[in-house]
Amino acid sequence: MTTSSPEATPTPLSCVLVANRGEIARRVFRTCRERGLATVAVHSDADADAPHVREADTAVRLPGDAPADTYLRGDLVVRAALDAGADAVHPGYGFLSENAAFAAAVADAGLTWIGPPPDAIEAMASKTRAKELMAAAGVPLLAPVDPALATEADLPLLVKAAAGGGGRGMRIVDQLGALEEELVAAGAEAAAAFGDGEVFAEPYVVGGRHVEVQILADAHGTVWTLGTRDCSLQRRHQKVIEEAPAPGLPDALRHTLHEAAAQAARAIGYRGAGTVEFLVSADGRAHFLEMNTRLQVEHPVTEEIYRLDLVALQLSIAQGEPLDPAPPRPRGHAVEARLYAEDPAAGWQPQTGTLHRLAVPGTVRLDSGVTDGDTVTAHYDPMLAKVIAWAPTRTEAVRKLAHALERARIHGPVTNRDLLVRSLRHPEFAATTGLDTGFYDRHLAALTARDADRAARERLAALAAALADAHGRSRFGGFRNVPSQPQSKSYAADGGEAATHEIRYRIDREGLHADDFPGVRLLDLAPDRVTLEVHGLRRQFTLARYGNRIHADTATGAHAFTALPRFPDPAARTEPGSLLAPMPGTVIRVAPGLAEGATVEAGQPLLWLEAMKMEHKITAPAAGTLTSLPVRAGAQVEVGTLLAVVTD
Repeated sequence: MTTSSPEATPTPLSCVLVANRGEIARRVFRTCRERGLATVAVHSDADADAPHVREADTAVRLPGDAPADTYLRGDLVVRAALDAGADAVHPGYGFLSENAAFAAAVADAGLTWIGPPPDAIEAMASKTRAKELMAAAGVPLLAPVDPALATEADLPLLVKAAAGGGGRGMRIVDQLGALEEELVAAGAEAAAAFGDGEVFAEPYVVGGRHVEVQILADAHGTVWTLGTRDCSLQRRHQKVIEEAPAPGLPDALRHTLHEAAAQAARAIGYRGAGTVEFLVSADGRAHFLEMNTRLQVEHPVTEEIYRLDLVALQLSIAQGEPLDPAPPRPRGHAVEARLYAEDPAAGWQPQTGTLHRLAVPGTVRLDSGVTDGDTVTAHYDPMLAKVIAWAPTRTEAVRKLAHALERARIHGPVTNRDLLVRSLRHPEFAATTGLDTGFYDRHLAALTARDADRAARERLAALAAALADAHGRSRFGGFRNVPSQPQSKSYAADGGEAATHEIRYRIDREGLHADDFPGVRLLDLAPDRVTLEVHGLRRQFTLARYGNRIHADTATGAHAFTALPRFPDPAARTEPGSLLAPMPGTVIRVAPGLAEGATVEAGQPLLWLEAMKMEHKITAPAAGTLTSLPVRAGAQVEVGTLLAVVTD
């Protein structure tokens, strides 16, 4: 492999191809436009009409839908850059961004690589090799544990893929007997995701914080360390909420983290933007985890507190320009929340469908890969957008972000918006006492539960939906001049164990009559707006309907419902014990030795689905006999496909 540095003979850039899609492609294009650079997009067939394609000056098709056939084909991407007249390639994050062979291929094609030298990428590509290099450089880290020699005293352990990231190929093991099985499972997932099944084990630090340092290095020996970020709130080892600076760290620890990050960069001759990640244990000790040789998803929080454009600095470094001797001083606090199309109450299950509207108040920054009317597919990561708030203090920034998310209009698939708002307002998060990677292990059930207050607000929103629906469909607006039977509508609310609301009401000359809503008066009614008075308090609802889906937005939160038919379709019934695919995806493996006629236990894994870059385990709903297993590994399935039947 060629390891010549792309920055060896810098030339001014004029046209940049982004070897990526979605939010990060749009983010890079924005800076390119500001600097007067032409832009080139690449796209799969599934992304033919995606926002990043529409916004680029030129777009090149990569035939196919799957990442392996499109965005991961480095040869096709390099050919696209040459054909489109680009003179530089920005990799974004994910896909080929940390692929040393791709970086070398870009340079060998005479293009400028907007990233670190290939040999620096190669040095950090394997977490096991990276740890060896960092140990030699004096960077503190967790020593790997040989699985063959592991004992009960070593538990819990974290099994990790040596290549890649994003939480793929990671398993927490707290029982020695499960170690071998988890090593095999992690290796299989890593091989499928990264083409490399190497895994290793290290101590799992309970109650640890995920803290990272943003670095920038030029070709003239200057290395910037741009403060710290806390990324501890994670689901499935993937970040959900990030902030800068990491709160509550002693000055001595911050200094240690900055020095270790700079050491790591200098040890491999780094250039460009990168992130050095650490695990900070409860006793305040820092341990090197890995180095991401690319821009991070959470880079906006660093940009906000340093008033920098990290993409612009990447472009400058790629052209050989020097950094200033020292970075600007930080100010204030920034918090970022990742808005996903997923249902946290249903095992973080990704969601698909049309995103009819995404509107976030203009008081915060929105970095999004989708726009109104786009379709969220099962081909890619379910992240819709990043919402970022800056303020002079952490308390203000957190409050500002929660306020904006609560009032955002997000019409389409189920999202994690409510979870984000509740997380930001959780006492442990506010006090920083619960900032560790186990936050959702402890609090997910409570954060997604339908408590009495939430249920009451949801039911009131269902009443507003029924009133608006009747007004929009009737020339009389739901009003009856003579007494009549109550009108009735039923709605299923979004989220996990969905609640069903049957709304019965009547409107006459005296106003609204609804026995289940004492103290509620109707003040204003329109197809898209309902104003109610509840025990003297005015409540206004803005309604939007898309087919049988209804969204009710208020100043205190949003609610989404599916209107239920009066008479259920008998054909929709399924055999008891049927396990249906909860999302479109691929059956990546079936439990070893499993066959029809086998006896299974409740909760026993039967098979695994992969969708939207995540792996989903399908388990037996009860003890019984597996009477049907119609799918095999490699099968493509749609929502509702029969996967298995367990007879009690």
